[in-house]
Amino acid sequence: MFDSDLLDKLSRVHPAVPVIIFVPAIGVLLGLAVGRVSALGFLGLAAAGYAFWTLSEYWIHRAIFHFEPEEGFGARLHWIIHGVHHDHPNDPLRLVMPPSVSVPLSSLFVLGFYAVLGSPLFLPFAGGFLSGYLIYDMTHYHLHHHKPKTWVGRRLRELHMRHHFQDDTTGFGISAPYWDRVFRTFSRIAER
Repeated sequence: MFDSDLLDKLSRVHPAVPVIIFVPAIGVLLGLAVGRVSALGFLGLAAAGYAFWTLSEYWIHRAIFHFEPEEGFGARLHWIIHGVHHDHPNDPLRLVMPPSVSVPLSSLFVLGFYAVLGSPLFLPFAGGFLSGYLIYDMTHYHLHHHKPKTWVGRRLRELHMRHHFQDDTTGFGISAPYWDRVFRTFSRIAER
């Protein structure tokens, strides 16, 4: 699929890899916050971090993953980052973000939270944010490779499959589709 075997290998990842990487990171962030942030502050900041993730998920998917330059390096980069997933939506090794992207990107976000919130407030916020990312990654994998049994799971799968197979200009919120309503990118087909 890629001209480079290395690029091809770096773009494939087993769905357990984000869990192996991010559960310990989340545990460290939240563990370091215990006793340094009040219980109410801890819960509020973790919830705010999660909410910020859901908004970030929407905008990263809409503005970055679906920004499609027509030619040159930008077009190739888009295809590597997200286009390959739309071309091969059932490839089980291309459904979660490779660590070569997720680790540096999440590190930048955590450093940004530290710069804005300072210590120790960034700890639960970053823990909530990374928890949201992990929920998103696992939800995305589940929607592609399992048949959800709950109403919520079936609805999320329906919305995401509509994004893949009917209209990729709608349905950018995978784990948080309410942002599509807020920003008016909810699938009209899905409302019927």
